Amino acid sequence: MNVELVLFGAFALLTLLSAGMVIFAKSAISSAMSLVATFFFLAGIYVLLWAHTVAVLQVLVYAGAIMVLFLFVIMLLNLGEETAAGPRLTVSRILGGGAAAGLLVVLVMAIWRMPASTTTFTGAQAVASGFGTLPAIGQVIYTQWLLPFEAVSLLLLVAMVGAVVVAKSRI
Repeated sequence: MNVELVLFGAFALLTLLSAGMVIFAKSAISSAMSLVATFFFLAGIYVLLWAHTVAVLQVLVYAGAIMVLFLFVIMLLNLGEETAAGPRLTVSRILGGGAAAGLLVVLVMAIWRMPASTTTFTGAQAVASGFGTLPAIGQVIYTQWLLPFEAVSLLLLVAMVGAVVVAKSRI
């Protein structure tokens, strides 16, 4: 067992714990802070996978810009503490729990059936030269994934226009 594998397991465990805190925290601010921790732990996993550029973008874009936007929305909505006596069991919660359990079973089965040769993907030997650099990412985005990249750009533009329309009552 090498250091990279131990770090990968620690980052994965911490990511799962902080992601669970996002779901189960009582206040919205605590959930947002747990989401920031999740983004940082994911960046650590990206670093271990030799995707340094993606890790930096993860921290700058998601942990920085997107979370500031989330915090502004939480503050603008003025979400107070819930005064419910305890968690209520509703149909949507039962369905969500069932879907999460099913997804966990599928994930465990996929990992269980994975060949042993593909489990050493965290080492430097498995990474091609130039992987994770800006020129390599740009090459892949603008050649292989141009249509999905442009579709996401259009989706983000529509979301921004929608946010402006919702935020402004009269334009």
